[in-house]
Amino acid sequence: DAGQLCGGDRAAAAASLVTAVGELVSRFGLPAAAEGQLTALLRCLANDEHAPTTIRGPAEAIDVHVADSLVALELGEVRTAGRVADLGSGAGFPALPLAAALPVARVAAVESAGRKADFIARAAATAGLENVEVVRSRAESWEEGREAAGLVTARALGPLPVVLEYAAPLLAPRGSLLVWRGRRDPHEEAAGAAAAAVLGL
Repeated sequence: DAGQLCGGDRAAAAASLVTAVGELVSRFGLPAAAEGQLTALLRCLANDEHAPTTIRGPAEAIDVHVADSLVALELGEVRTAGRVADLGSGAGFPALPLAAALPVARVAAVESAGRKADFIARAAATAGLENVEVVRSRAESWEEGREAAGLVTARALGPLPVVLEYAAPLLAPRGSLLVWRGRRDPHEEAAGAAAAAVLGL
């Protein structure tokens, strides 16, 4: 009957999610605890009606949010980061997946919008990510974060020169900035290079 079919669909979806998360854990060599944490994060995203993103279903969110965040681990600077500041963290990406991947790192999710910051805090607690700090502030106003981050991340935050301006004061000496973009734009990259020269990056 319909009830049994629905239950079967749910079980199949749950099994598919576990398999997909397991593949990411294996691909990126994540710690064992990350599998449960990422699964809990995806379930929180799907079940929390206040999640600040239109992409909430696990089948899509695992690629658009989680895998897109974890691909940063292909860079050595990310793997070795001890303190990470994620600017304009939104729904917690890449901050939360990186926190699961890097359990010894301290990850600050910097988000000035109260509703988004509240969701990040709930999601981190649900996933058991104890190395996450939610900073309810604009990046330029976060005095405690100045020159403290070995890695600053920004995903879908704003024009590259603006992101550089926000990130520069937070970077520790020899720190790195990682910015996600949907596609490369030579004009934006040139503007970013000019801004970096002014900012001493």
